[in-house]
Amino acid sequence: MATVHARIASPLGELLLVAEVGPGSPGSGGRRAAPAALRGLYFPDHLRGPRIDPTWREDPGALAPHAATLLAYFADGRASLDLPLAVDGGPFVLAVWRALRTIPPGATVTYADLARRMGRPAATRAVGAAVARNPVSIVVPCHRVVGSDGSLTGYAGGIDRKAWLLGHEGVAVEVTRAGRARVVAARPAASSGPPIGRIGASRVR
Repeated sequence: MATVHARIASPLGELLLVAEVGPGSPGSGGRRAAPAALRGLYFPDHLRGPRIDPTWREDPGALAPHAATLLAYFADGRASLDLPLAVDGGPFVLAVWRALRTIPPGATVTYADLARRMGRPAATRAVGAAVARNPVSIVVPCHRVVGSDGSLTGYAGGIDRKAWLLGHEGVAVEVTRAGRARVVAARPAASSGPPIGRIGASRVR
């Protein structure tokens, strides 16, 4: 496996995509095309964002399908973001990220809601910590999780981007005179989205 990266322009600034590719992945020289699996998606000033590792290969071709999917989403906030992932984490963290992908566009949930939906109602803080560690912004939609009063709580890409993403998906967001933002109208999160993938002890493929 090799790690590749590429940057794409977006309404929220230039995004950094990081992915794993195998011998048959596009751009890897293999004969059989296998999709690259995303390891991360980061904004320009992403909190705890990575530095480009010298062992990573810049390969826009390998990530062209992912870029096309994201551009389709930026054109239509209800477009599917069903992309292959390869992310690291323990079983609980991976379960939280999988639960995030069941929140459909246009809906929001609170951290407590997410914990209850996972059958772990007492684990709200642990769920919040796992949400904060999500490395694949937008595709694993942690922006759809809000505070108990609807407020837009911390987001690694910044609250302004979180508000933009929610508004793009059809959620009504209000900004107060004090500069705080909160959700005032969103549809129920009853629908299911694409699964995050098969969960192993420490990886999602």
